[in-house]
Amino acid sequence: MPKFIQKRFALIACSVLWREFAYFSSQSEHLVRFYFQPQGLHNNPAEMKKRLQRVIDQIEAEQNFDYLLFGYGLCSRGIEGLKSRATPMVFARAHDCLTFLLGSRFRQKEVYQKYPDAYWYSPGWIETGTQPSQERIEKSLAWLRERYGEEKARWLLSELESWLRNYHRAIYIDLGVGARSQYLAYARACARELGWELIELEGDARLVKGLVLGEWDEEDFLVVPPGAEVRLSHDQDLLTYQPPEKSAPGQR
Repeated sequence: MPKFIQKRFALIACSVLWREFAYFSSQSEHLVRFYFQPQGLHNNPAEMKKRLQRVIDQIEAEQNFDYLLFGYGLCSRGIEGLKSRATPMVFARAHDCLTFLLGSRFRQKEVYQKYPDAYWYSPGWIETGTQPSQERIEKSLAWLRERYGEEKARWLLSELESWLRNYHRAIYIDLGVGARSQYLAYARACARELGWELIELEGDARLVKGLVLGEWDEEDFLVVPPGAEVRLSHDQDLLTYQPPEKSAPGQR
């Protein structure tokens, strides 16, 4: 009987992309096990790095995978310095989750340049409940009013939400999974409430699919050997790695 050959992948990814990775992993000929992490780790890059390194160490201590895949971009440098002991790691050359949704870092740059005043909406971000909306503003006001009274609450809310004045557009993007019509309707309602223009962009699943299908061309992906540390390259490649240090003669 012929031997069935199948690679084993451990996917460590932000939960903001869980639907997309789960869907396209189902199309992979390889076995993909998920290790989704909470959304928002990029807000504290140092803690993000510590958490992801613990996940790497735990996976390698308990399981035997052929590759560790990462559903993260640079994400405020939260992946810098990560390393594995015995398993190659695979990273997309991405800035953040939007690069995964847009298909490449080059397209992301073009869109940012065209719409510098746009706030992004996607299925995963909408599900976190953190997207700008009238509902979110009202909840924030109620929370502040309960603690500080009406007058001070409204002043504090104005200060807390002042960053919204920098935006005049909402961009909605998805990769064709989940309740698309509901997500889009929500983004449209938020834009209307905030007085923003809504722009719909077509997503590109190239990076998401390439990662979980094992199609890692050098232009879009970086394969980091065991013992090497992930590094920022400060050029269009975004990522590189520092090779493991060689032991001095006589040392092990």
